[in-house]
Amino acid sequence: MDESPFRNLPSVDAIAQALDGLVGPRALAVEAARFAIDRARERIRTGYEPQSEAEIVANAGARLRALSRPSLRPVINASGVILQTNLGRAPLSEPALAAMRDVAASYSNLEFDLEAGERGSRHGHVRDLLRRTTGAQDGLVVNNNAAALFMVLSVLAAGREVIVSRGQAVEIGGGFRIPDVLRQSGARLVEVGTTNRTYLRDYAEALTPATAALLRVHTSNFRVIGFTHETTAAEMVALAKGKDVLVIDDLGSGCLLQTEAFGLAHEPTVQESLTAGVDLALFSGDKLLGGPQCGVIAGRADLVDQLRSHPLARALRVDKLTIAALNATLASYAAGTAQDEVPIWAMLGTHADRVRRRARRWARAAGAAGAVTASETMIGGGSLPGQSVPTWCAAIRPPLGADHLATTLRLGQPAIVGRIERDALLLDPRTVPESSDGAVAEALRRALASATA
Repeated sequence: MDESPFRNLPSVDAIAQALDGLVGPRALAVEAARFAIDRARERIRTGYEPQSEAEIVANAGARLRALSRPSLRPVINASGVILQTNLGRAPLSEPALAAMRDVAASYSNLEFDLEAGERGSRHGHVRDLLRRTTGAQDGLVVNNNAAALFMVLSVLAAGREVIVSRGQAVEIGGGFRIPDVLRQSGARLVEVGTTNRTYLRDYAEALTPATAALLRVHTSNFRVIGFTHETTAAEMVALAKGKDVLVIDDLGSGCLLQTEAFGLAHEPTVQESLTAGVDLALFSGDKLLGGPQCGVIAGRADLVDQLRSHPLARALRVDKLTIAALNATLASYAAGTAQDEVPIWAMLGTHADRVRRRARRWARAAGAAGAVTASETMIGGGSLPGQSVPTWCAAIRPPLGADHLATTLRLGQPAIVGRIERDALLLDPRTVPESSDGAVAEALRRALASATA
């Protein structure tokens, strides 16, 4: 009787010992050895030739290196989506990174008043810059914009009615739905108008003594076009005046610049909302603001102070690194340098000719498989839906297909993410810092060479 090929598989201990000297502790080596042997056993079970011990050791070594790497690691975003949610949204500016390094490498005055020599508040660090950049009387920062909305409704509207247009009672990603947040906060949702048209009279007719607020939600990740009407913030403020009813504007993206200057449609800014007289404006820090993930509440000082003193302020507070990065980002806006210093605006402002030259370099690295093609860079991240700016991409059509090359680049060092269109892998330089151009070109050469070896 022929000996079973399963009996010839090496032991876990033998493979683990062969990995001595590679990265990682003994326990990881054992886990990697088990993985490789299980793979070898499965190959035999499905009819393939048994692997040699050297092949099993090689597979175990690859697995060990993968297990030893942090699961969260840098990625080169060549997808052509600037605010790519799955890739962490906005990259931070150099001033923001420097500020984070400074406070991370030492102690800081996070909750210590250096002048008074006594305990201070972390909430005060961003107050002045929020005032200067938005025109708000005061501001508070929590861990994201969903938290900001939940907190405002919980503290200021629990047990009372909040009026929202049906066209704004939306889901904005990740299962986050405005009606659900209202219910969790204890506020009662009152929907008015229709999906496409809501008039001021709809809000007026819904007002009762139980009304706490009119809530305006910017539909930042989709558009309704055609036969539409939306009540403005200024109209809602005029309606609420003298009625002890708040106007809360959830702006979502947190834009502080005029997007028209970049060839884009107008995006409502925080300054416009507050100038219109809303009581509180809420927005994200890591979308069009271009800072760290957080949620910002800006507006009336008495309301912000009430929020700041509520127990939820501690539960939803941000850490010192977020405060440092947000302060540095806001400082760029205050100094008028955001267009050059904040990466998302620098990307949008890069001239197409410059992008084309970079795409050509990448295409040359791909040899006969590479070409340059015109395309569009999307904004993404739940901001400016459907809006894009012209770009140029390296279009790679390798012999083994675009899917194979995309996988190879994603699993490489560094990991590179592109997008596939019409059987070509497109790599957009607009969403990649120029300092990474050499790494992308070299990764392409390696990936294509390995495919033909």
